[in-house]
Amino acid sequence: MSTATTATTGGTGRARGRGERSVGKSILLHATLLAAVVTSLFPIVWLVLTSLKPRDGWLSSELEIFNQPSLDNYVRVLTETRFPTWLLNSVIVAGLTTVIGVFLASTTGYAISRFRFPGYRGVMWMLLVTQMFPVAILIVPLYNLMAGLGLLNQIPGLVIAYMTVAVPFCAWMMKSYFDSIPREIDQAGLVDGLTPFGAFWRVVLPLARPSLAVTAFYSFMTAWGEVAYATVFMSQEEKRTLGIGLQQFVGQHWSDWGLLTAAAVLIAVPAAVVFLLVQRHLVAGLTAGATKS
Repeated sequence: MSTATTATTGGTGRARGRGERSVGKSILLHATLLAAVVTSLFPIVWLVLTSLKPRDGWLSSELEIFNQPSLDNYVRVLTETRFPTWLLNSVIVAGLTTVIGVFLASTTGYAISRFRFPGYRGVMWMLLVTQMFPVAILIVPLYNLMAGLGLLNQIPGLVIAYMTVAVPFCAWMMKSYFDSIPREIDQAGLVDGLTPFGAFWRVVLPLARPSLAVTAFYSFMTAWGEVAYATVFMSQEEKRTLGIGLQQFVGQHWSDWGLLTAAAVLIAVPAAVVFLLVQRHLVAGLTAGATKS
């Protein structure tokens, strides 16, 4: 009896809980997590450290982690290139894509969640089918469409192109969230004298803040730093966005990694700020409706 008890407790005098890990498994788990963290952070740390090296310091063959930090690369990016123009264009494009995309996705998601109208199934299939085609296939027809409408080298044309990517996915996500909100809430608003749109705007939409945050973040990231559509639709220098602008630092035989890394850090700052603003809603918004029967 004592032998069995000793074997169960592992010789420590305390019975191991059902979900308790052994020392070896804990060490292996923490080592794996530490390796994953190092692997994830290494590119970011390398990017920041390279951007802080003196001019042409990245050409050195010596392995130096941090030596003579300098903001020269950032000064050059902001004063000797058209980075401010690219940044302004990207802010306008991403801002319009986010605002219009959130409005269209929320109203579309609410309509297909609450109403049954002629063409309902067609709308549902259209939202699904548009997600099946890769960007490479859509560029040519979108280019011909934009050329016919005179929207090439125009910010509205690029915003429309980005919304064709963001709105269908976000509309489905908003629909799932609205499905999890009881219809009785809408009906209570109608009883109080609100119109259907008023009930949506004043009652239901405030409850959908987590999903709205995810929609805004996805729409913003769709437009921020995108390259394929921007390269095709924006050929004029003054209309270029950040995604195209960074290509100016990479040549066929030479790349200025100082400028490239400094610009990349500056590009990451607005995205990080947007993420910090919505991060507390991201998990709730992404999982909303996932367990709804």
